Amino acid sequence: MDTIASLFAFITTPVSWVIVQFHKLYGAIFGPDTGWAWGLSIVSLVVLIRICLIPLFVKQIKATRNMQALQPKMKAIQERYKSDKQRQSEEMMKLYKETGTNPLSSCLPILAQSPFFFALYHVLSKIAEGERIGALNQQLVDSAREAHIFGAPIAAKFMDSPDKVEALNASLTDVRIVTAVMIILMSASQFFTQRQLMMKNVDLTVKTPYMQQQKMLMYIFPVIFAVMGINFPVGVLVYWLTTNVWTMGQQMYVINQNPTPGSKAQDAYLQRLLKSVTHHGEVRGRGRKRVVKAIVAKGSDRNENERRFFAGLAKAGFAAQADGTVVKSDTVSVEAEGGAGTRRQQPKRQTKAQRQAAAAQQAAQAKEAEDSASSAEDRTEDKAAAPSLEKEPKPPAKGSTKASAQEAADKPARPSRANSGGGRQGKTGQRKGQQRPKHPSSKK
Repeated sequence: MDTIASLFAFITTPVSWVIVQFHKLYGAIFGPDTGWAWGLSIVSLVVLIRICLIPLFVKQIKATRNMQALQPKMKAIQERYKSDKQRQSEEMMKLYKETGTNPLSSCLPILAQSPFFFALYHVLSKIAEGERIGALNQQLVDSAREAHIFGAPIAAKFMDSPDKVEALNASLTDVRIVTAVMIILMSASQFFTQRQLMMKNVDLTVKTPYMQQQKMLMYIFPVIFAVMGINFPVGVLVYWLTTNVWTMGQQMYVINQNPTPGSKAQDAYLQRLLKSVTHHGEVRGRGRKRVVKAIVAKGSDRNENERRFFAGLAKAGFAAQADGTVVKSDTVSVEAEGGAGTRRQQPKRQTKAQRQAAAAQQAAQAKEAEDSASSAEDRTEDKAAAPSLEKEPKPPAKGSTKASAQEAADKPARPSRANSGGGRQGKTGQRKGQQRPKHPSSKK
């Protein structure tokens, strides 16, 4: 660690000079040799650095969201060029260039803080050794060596020997307790910050390897900082704990005011915005108007949270405009009420007795229908078996027998059914149709 810190020795003078200026301010309030004066000087150094890094933090947020949005396309490229790693890298770089995304942008705040972190570590190490460094003269070095935070010198470490701790006018027990508590707080704040990002500000509808990596880092980073923390001086632990708390608060603000589309944080934000619009009858604030304007511009590409927000506006009788404002619209309200009225209602759960009664009623209805069908069938059969109403031919009278015979002889003979053209072939094997007359020379 000392070797790494020495690489950033060029920045120790600016860092030590900033600490000295803050020490003059707090020393006039709490006393120049107190732990409050030196501890608050380190905290103020962190705040100053993080304020200067806000533009990089904004770039980090944009880069992180762009990376999340590109994960499906990146996965498709990996699957397509699975056997060609070079082509895969070329397509990845092409995708980054087309979308204007820099994968390293998400690490910019940490990378930018690293020189200040190691420079502060180098300064505190020299203070523990009693040597002058940067803008700290010997008097200020001696004053810093005497400064204690909750009984632990700012230059002491968890792994320091009893003799070294005694040389700093402190107790080894006090140093171990204070450093252990600060290491736990530092790791816990790191874990909570990462967990807050993963659970609230990530689009859960997109499952990608990037999300799995972030989830693993959520558990790995706190362990790494806990292991490294035992070699950090108390002043460095103050620095790192302060920067973690700052990051956590900054991230909470971003999640509440500018959440990732499709995340739980966006749903909560849009619900708060809906309540505000319903209460005031307008969209208040330029930031909120920009959000509504962006959602309107999406059109059919809106996610579930945004569609729910627009449905809530319509139900309240408002219509969002392209400029991010809302107007009162009775038509939208009526349509929303009509759509709500036609929504399918879930059936209520019935008791066991109700279910049995319904089953018995259905069985009775089925039996009644079956009886009706059978009675109708019986009536049809009876009707078919009833005697014909046509009159039967009466037998001819006795006196008219001869007249009828004479009339029958005078009438031409009708062809028999077997010899008719349209008849069927009978049992005697006669051919269909009319028979041809026999030749006069043929035998009868």
